[in-house]
Amino acid sequence: MSTLAAIIAVTAVTAIWDQLAHAAFWESLPRVIAPIVLAAQGGALCHRAGVFNVALEGMMLCGAFAAVAVSFALGSAAAGVLAAVLASTMLALVFATASVWRRGDPIVVGIALNILASGLTAFGLRSAFGVGGSFDHPDIVALPRFDLPLLADIPGLGPLFANQTVLVWSAVAATVLMQLILFHHRFGLRLRGVGEHPEAARSAGISPVRVQTAALCMCGVLCGLAGAQLAIGAVSLFVEDMTAGRGWIAVVAVLLAAGHPLAVAAIAVLFGVIDSVSVRIQGLGAPQQLTEMLPYLGTLAALIIAAMRRQRRRRSSIDRAASDQATNHPTSRS
Repeated sequence: MSTLAAIIAVTAVTAIWDQLAHAAFWESLPRVIAPIVLAAQGGALCHRAGVFNVALEGMMLCGAFAAVAVSFALGSAAAGVLAAVLASTMLALVFATASVWRRGDPIVVGIALNILASGLTAFGLRSAFGVGGSFDHPDIVALPRFDLPLLADIPGLGPLFANQTVLVWSAVAATVLMQLILFHHRFGLRLRGVGEHPEAARSAGISPVRVQTAALCMCGVLCGLAGAQLAIGAVSLFVEDMTAGRGWIAVVAVLLAAGHPLAVAAIAVLFGVIDSVSVRIQGLGAPQQLTEMLPYLGTLAALIIAAMRRQRRRRSSIDRAASDQATNHPTSRS
């Protein structure tokens, strides 16, 4: 029995490895990762500004729908990207109005906007195109793809740099830009000051409301780019709720990395790899329900590990404080 199980395990691992070793897997990997990285960087910006933004999913979804609709109507992928950015930013402004300006609970507002985005895009699909579920048409203009010179010729790693859209590389640029803005620019200093000590920032003449609104608008731009990459970059169609939880995965990446851009990008890449692997495993005949669980199982495992590490550090700090107190104030023996 154990021999049979070992044979089955070896066969499964070999089949999965064959799928992962294929050049098509590495070529599609950046296209899967880019939307998560872009949305996560937007979430990190809000996190640093003291706004817990859980509406990343809805912003991405609105951006994806706007990108497909405008690309189809005007025959321009660039116009689709611009429409995606505008639609996502408008939703971000609604979030800012309800949560920042009107002091609404950000979690309640974010969940409401996610539900609103899901309903609006489904309604728009039926009212504008007369279809339900998905919209696919030859007139939808996808973003052009190109190879990076020299890098696409590297043996083994070449597929990562081949046949990608400009939005894939915008995810890399956004990560570098967020790092520079947050830690090497005056606006980043003000933004972090608002997030950590809003009263101190207010006493220094900085308006926390304006800074948080600006952070949400920048988040809207990044989520719009993420939605455009999802709808007219990786594919050229729109499916109801096509974000499929990627916005929530971006939220988890922000929480695990505490809003640090480089760490956020690394965690988002990890989740993107798991997501891409699950799609390839589905091609081997694995149940769709099982493969769709993998990114969320990875997310839950990451949250559990992070909570355990946080608890261990807390216990260590308590023990260290108790030890220092015992050293500084020894009990006298009678």
